[in-house]
Amino acid sequence: MKKENPIPQGKYIPAKRIGDMIYTAGMTPRDKGVLIKTGKVMINDPIEDYKECVTLAASNALTAAENTINDGESLEVLSIYVFVNAERGFTKHAKIGDFVSDYLYENLKERGIASRAAVGVESLPGDAPVEVQLVLAVVK
Repeated sequence: MKKENPIPQGKYIPAKRIGDMIYTAGMTPRDKGVLIKTGKVMINDPIEDYKECVTLAASNALTAAENTINDGESLEVLSIYVFVNAERGFTKHAKIGDFVSDYLYENLKERGIASRAAVGVESLPGDAPVEVQLVLAVVK
């Protein structure tokens, strides 16, 4: 049984499939449409403080992608984009990205390992601390 898609916060769909390619929308750490954490990722906060929200954003993206595939198909992640609403001077973007990579590996094993970009940004929708977007291939 498929999980429920993340609730779009505007006029877009959670994931778009074209042939054997899937592009997810940027996903923030929302549970039933509500952010579980807001604000900037702070320099002095332990990175572990952000694991739950980063993992939820990754889960939302993977769920959206999974909901586009048919029985007998599986997914392979091609590219991961992690946007971090970081305090000025924050430099541990890759550590935040590691939470996404770990989650995808736990769920898809080797097919969850992909190229990745982790980028600091001035702000994100709803003041979310992180946003995750995936590009995936359908494997038959």
